[in-house]
Amino acid sequence: MKFKIPMLVIKPKVSTYISLSLILLILISGLVYILRDFAYKGSFGIWFYLIACTLITLVILMLLVKMLAGFRFITAGRDQIIVRLPLRGYSKTYPISQILAWEEEIVVANKKEFRQVTVAFTDRQSISVSNHEHDAYKDLLAYLTKKAGKRKVKGKK
Repeated sequence: MKFKIPMLVIKPKVSTYISLSLILLILISGLVYILRDFAYKGSFGIWFYLIACTLITLVILMLLVKMLAGFRFITAGRDQIIVRLPLRGYSKTYPISQILAWEEEIVVANKKEFRQVTVAFTDRQSISVSNHEHDAYKDLLAYLTKKAGKRKVKGKK
C-alpha cells in the first residue's frame, strides 16, 4: 500500500510582510510630511530637505525591492523542488538530482538564532529560505537532509 507523500509549501510569513508594510507606511508618511513642510513652511535649509528626501526615498526603494524579491513560494516533495515567483510570472521545477549543493547557516545575534538554508542548482540559480521570514523552514531542512543529504556543504569550524 502506497501513501501519498505530502508536498510542503514554504511561503513568506504574513507577520513579516505586515511589519515591513507598516515600516514602509511610516517612511512614506515621513517623506510626505517633509515634502509638505518644504512646500508650505520651509522650516529648514534646502540641504536638509535634499538629504532627508534622498535618504528616505532610498530606504523605501530598498525595502520595496526586498519585499518584492522575497515574495516567492517554494514547494518541495515527490523528489522535486518547485520555485514560483508570482510577481514575475516565473515557475521552475527542479528534480532533486539538479541540486548542486545546499548549506545551512546559523548566526546568533542578540540572543536569537537566525537560520538560513541556501540551495544551489545546476543551472546556476539558487534559493534562500530563512526561519524568520518563511513558514515550514524545519520541514524543508528535514526534506533536504533526507533527499539530498550527500550534497550538504560541510560547516566551517
